[in-house]
Amino acid sequence: MKCAIVDAYGIGRFLPAALRRYGVEPLHVRSQFPDVHLSYEPADFETDIQHSGDLEATAARLRELGVGFVVAAMESGVLLADALSAAIGTPGNGSSDPQARRDKHRMVRAAERAGLAVADSFASPAADDVVAWAETRGQWPVVLKPVASAGMDNVHFCHDSKDIRAAHASIRAATDRYGRANETALAQGFLDGDEYFVNTVSREGKHHIVEIWRYRKHRIDSNRSMVSNEHPVPFNDPDAKQVGEYALGVLDALEIRNGAAHTEIMQTAHGPVLVECGARLGGAHLPDLVTRSIGTNQVDLLALAIARPEEVTAGRLPTYQLLNHVRFMNLIVPRDGVIPDEAGWEPVRSLESFLELVVTQPTGKRIERTVDLATSPGYMYLSNDQPDRLEADYERVRELERTGLYQPNH
Repeated sequence: MKCAIVDAYGIGRFLPAALRRYGVEPLHVRSQFPDVHLSYEPADFETDIQHSGDLEATAARLRELGVGFVVAAMESGVLLADALSAAIGTPGNGSSDPQARRDKHRMVRAAERAGLAVADSFASPAADDVVAWAETRGQWPVVLKPVASAGMDNVHFCHDSKDIRAAHASIRAATDRYGRANETALAQGFLDGDEYFVNTVSREGKHHIVEIWRYRKHRIDSNRSMVSNEHPVPFNDPDAKQVGEYALGVLDALEIRNGAAHTEIMQTAHGPVLVECGARLGGAHLPDLVTRSIGTNQVDLLALAIARPEEVTAGRLPTYQLLNHVRFMNLIVPRDGVIPDEAGWEPVRSLESFLELVVTQPTGKRIERTVDLATSPGYMYLSNDQPDRLEADYERVRELERTGLYQPNH
């Protein structure tokens, strides 16, 4: 069997090897607008196809190669993977509203039609319309973001009409993570609570929860925040169970039937509410380290679901278990600086809980203050049998960042 991976960037770079372990030959399709902040490994593929915008030409090439499955690895590949699956007749997702799997306003409306709790939402290319909606609504803050971006890109917390106009202008003036102009801004009511993500794999409409993690966020300023760290929660935790069931409802509402999904949910005082859902692999986590922590990982289970769909449809995939205390954390540069050399990272690497460090920028490069995931210089994992010790080491990393880790003379 051959599987076409659309945009194997970021975490998608681990999928080719996973597919080969299950006897599936991977090939690559590059969309016209991949994530400009991520790269892929051309050496992972014998066949690497650049999609030029001609769907039938790309589909004809996949038919010629005998492709039996098409999967999106990253957000930028979601719509193209859906279209190619439909064109060549391979197992795919529902076709009633494919755009709802990318356009966050349509996504909310699809979830709402399915009877799921959603945030108050309004989308418009005109700032005046958004201001009028917010003032009529009369509840602050309001969150503004592009309708089709990802990674906390250009997300703003607005406390009044002036904030909305500034945020709307910022969004409209910028391109998204895929290099395309933001034509419309999405406004939503602020959701207060604990935020989780649920990673899943699906075949033939049967879903399997791979893992559930809880986010913590770092406030950049009064109008912006980003994910600072996250940790897995027990599968049988009451909140996790409620969030997991809600996530499965979102998958059905968006007609995600075949492939991976990453669903972000706020557990509010009134229950789970959708933040957003991506019909692709989730996040930047390193699969091997995730397996060491919970016994499985989404990349491996996606490959297995592609190779052996009956493992999903018969409910035979493994349920995750917390094997140790682990923390994934994004690096945060508090002010402009430079990327440390090996000696500069030694205080981090010497921590008792240190597990892995991934720096995405070269040593000595000048970097600006971190304001979102795209401007974070990397991430790391901490793990410890003692949760108190892990928390202390996490706080120590943040202290090092505040006191000069990224300064030239540190």
